[in-house]
Amino acid sequence: MKAIDGLGERFQKVTKTLASFEFFVAIHDFVEYIENNPPLRKIVSAKNSQNLELKIPAKYDYLKLIYQGINDSETKSNTDLGHSRYAIILELNKIKNNDVSDSNSFWKKREVFRKLTSEIYEQLNPKTV
Repeated sequence: MKAIDGLGERFQKVTKTLASFEFFVAIHDFVEYIENNPPLRKIVSAKNSQNLELKIPAKYDYLKLIYQGINDSETKSNTDLGHSRYAIILELNKIKNNDVSDSNSFWKKREVFRKLTSEIYEQLNPKTV
């Protein structure tokens, strides 16, 4: 399946990228690929028993915060995004500017994000297990 091949390339980028802002960009690209492929998006958002047991929709939503935050930070708008989205933009921008510390929740959870990406990829491509 061609969609899985493209996703695999993005997954490899996530696994090989060192902890940095580029790591978060790699997660953004991974999620963006899923969002632009309806069959993949349908799998991760499915509320079937296996997905719910593995908490796949919630894990994917967590990765989507990075996706949305990077999109928001690149878009100049006068629209009120709300406190949560501004907080995500602020934390991602700090990482982008190499202002990293464990007080930044996104930086602190970077290895959790890597693990979540692996779990999502395994759900979409069970042949890798």
